Amino acid sequence: MAKPRKVIVTCAVTGAIHTPTMSPHLPVTAAEIRDAAIGAIEAGAAIVHLHARDPATGRPSQDVALFREFVSDIKGQCDGVINLTTGGSPAMTVQERLQPALVLAPEVASLNMGSMNFGLYPMLGKYRAFTHDWEPAYLESTRDLVFRNTFKDIEFILESCQDNGTRFEFECYDTSHLYNLAHFVDRGLIKGPLFIQTVFGILGGIGTHPDDVSHMRRTADRLFGDEYVWSVLGAGRFQMPIGSMAASMGGNVRVGLEDSLWDGPGTLAESNAVQVRRVRGILEGLSLSIATPDEARGLLALKGRDNVRF
Repeated sequence: MAKPRKVIVTCAVTGAIHTPTMSPHLPVTAAEIRDAAIGAIEAGAAIVHLHARDPATGRPSQDVALFREFVSDIKGQCDGVINLTTGGSPAMTVQERLQPALVLAPEVASLNMGSMNFGLYPMLGKYRAFTHDWEPAYLESTRDLVFRNTFKDIEFILESCQDNGTRFEFECYDTSHLYNLAHFVDRGLIKGPLFIQTVFGILGGIGTHPDDVSHMRRTADRLFGDEYVWSVLGAGRFQMPIGSMAASMGGNVRVGLEDSLWDGPGTLAESNAVQVRRVRGILEGLSLSIATPDEARGLLALKGRDNVRF
């Protein structure tokens, strides 16, 4: 009997998309982020994707000192792959966004593959109370916000990290981002295996229809053949449906409170681990097997946990 295919589960623990008051369960402090990441790995995630927040204001931050407060503890207490953001927040400069990956040299860092409108303002119609004064103003500002990821920006991040041995989770929010990635592959700045995270359901990017998922998969197959590992991120209520669909098509999945606050209709997820366990149940119901962190390292050709700077 053939062995079940190994599926890499990534968990995005906290991030710049959601603000703290939208869920009391969203980790903000270093201790909360540490515990949430370890819990997600213990539940079955092979990779944790990490942002940091200023604990005093709740604002997303790329201050390396804030990342240092939790990355070493996570590494010391579990064997999960640590993936640090270079996306940060759309309001940050690329130089600011780069710093945690540049200084800490993680096994994996995220990299957004194109500029786009990034509309979060519809959340203002869903939520009425906010903890911090900056939150509603920030959401409103996304009505007129372009998340800048130019060719120059992408090249800057790639070249800055080329001596770190860090590999990238290439975040592709639309078809054009796959072609942007192919451009850098053709130039020799990126080599496989590629870890491609296709993102569905952000206003400004591709939608959430099954045809959208199939289209991104077909396009990646045509551009990259067998030189990539495909994963999906479904925003909000589409997290589990799109993850299930992609898993049945040979893909890997990303869950976590950065991308969705929910554990079923109308129920807030009480932890990242809850979402990992839910998607694990779906995957195992499809006769698939969850990849361990070391199996993920092998599939993605990572440098190993002993070759980071934390």
